[in-house]
Amino acid sequence: MEGKVEHKFDMTPHTRNMEEYRKMCRERTNKSMIKNRQIQVIDNDRGVNMRPMPGMIGLIASSSKDKKKAAPVKGPEVKRTRRDRGELEDIMFKLFERQPNWTLKQLVQETDQPAQFLKEILNELCVYNKRGTNQGTYELKPEYKKSVEDTGAE
Repeated sequence: MEGKVEHKFDMTPHTRNMEEYRKMCRERTNKSMIKNRQIQVIDNDRGVNMRPMPGMIGLIASSSKDKKKAAPVKGPEVKRTRRDRGELEDIMFKLFERQPNWTLKQLVQETDQPAQFLKEILNELCVYNKRGTNQGTYELKPEYKKSVEDTGAE
């Protein structure tokens, strides 16, 4: 069914019945909080009742909700464990020696660290390029670049 709202009104309980109304609302809320589901354990069932009856497959009613595209399901992502902060900073410096600009995705792959943890460290060590040829990449802050060049020269 479809409909169209033509008139709208708001109601408030009469002031002399206010206490009764409050009591009714409290009871309604308390009733809704009580779980009335029951769990029944079935012994030696072997899943007979769980199997679809012959001819029932394909008879599931489709609704407008089913017709909508389902959100793409992400594959099972492996949980990454955090390394020691100092150890990770050393790894980051070595990576930036290899290549001056990195995207977050590349760094996550190379270091195998959680993206959020990497972002914290990147905010301290790097500058995020928002414009230009290296847009969307991180590069070391100038003060760290000099120290890397000095150690590389020695």
